Amino acid sequence: MEELKLILNHAEEKMEKTIEALKEHLKSIRTGRATPALLDGIFVKYYGVETPITQVGSISAPEANLLIVQPWDKTALKDIEKAILTSDRDLNPNNDGNLIRIPIPVLTADRRKDLVKQVKKIAEEFKVQIRNIRRDCNDDLKKLEKGNVSEDNLNNAIDEIQEITDKAIKRIDDIIKIKEVSILEI
Repeated sequence: MEELKLILNHAEEKMEKTIEALKEHLKSIRTGRATPALLDGIFVKYYGVETPITQVGSISAPEANLLIVQPWDKTALKDIEKAILTSDRDLNPNNDGNLIRIPIPVLTADRRKDLVKQVKKIAEEFKVQIRNIRRDCNDDLKKLEKGNVSEDNLNNAIDEIQEITDKAIKRIDDIIKIKEVSILEI
């Protein structure tokens, strides 16, 4: 019985971590408002080392359609600007010699639809990860079948894994709905 609980707890923990990873991933997708999280995942070549942009300066959003990057080292301005320009974020930074201003253009209706499709695709990838966790845990449970675990206990544990999976997938769906609404908001 202890082994069953361990497997169930492991499934819950892994699924929770997967959902947290989804939330982090979605932060970098534009919603039409400026947010420092838009620059997450951008790396700056800083003294020859790929460094996250958040570690070379402070990022703020003083207005709904403007981001400002204030580098801690002014010599990194050009490298920060280049990293933003070459990212896949479709942003156009302005370097004034002291800081970088990044105007956030208003999203067009077509771009909003594309972003919603992208979000749905990401959601599906995370659902696949959840299902893979379920499969792995079910495999672990079936290995216990050869041991001293009764068939009823095993079937109950498999049902419980399915319930945990269903809850995780529902949470992903809820997170995606909220993100879609924020993208489609004008």
